[in-house]
Amino acid sequence: MAYDTNNIFAKILRGEIPCNKVYEDEFALAFHDINPQAPVHVLVIPKGEYVSMADFSADAPADLMVGFFRAVGKVADELGLVEPGYRMLANAGTNAHQEVPHLH
Repeated sequence: MAYDTNNIFAKILRGEIPCNKVYEDEFALAFHDINPQAPVHVLVIPKGEYVSMADFSADAPADLMVGFFRAVGKVADELGLVEPGYRMLANAGTNAHQEVPHLH
C-alpha cells in the first residue's frame, strides 16, 4: 500500500484536521479514536510517511523508531494503563482491515 499524503492522519499531523490530542512530541502524536472500539482507544502515529510497521522498521531512522515506541509507553503511563494492562496492535494492509494508510 503506497503512502497517501492526503490520508486523514497526514492531515491531522499537518494541523488541517483537529484531533483530541493525548500526547505529542517530535516523534509521535497520540489522540483518541473518533470511533472507539474499547473504553480507552488511543491512536499513536509516527511523525513521518509510514504506511505499516514493515515500512516503518525498514525506512525510519533509529531515533524516530525509539521515540515512537517511547511515546507509546508514555501514553500508556499517562492514561494509567500500565498496571491494569493494555493491548497494542497495528493492522497492516487491506487484508488486516487497515483503513488509514498511516502506521497506527
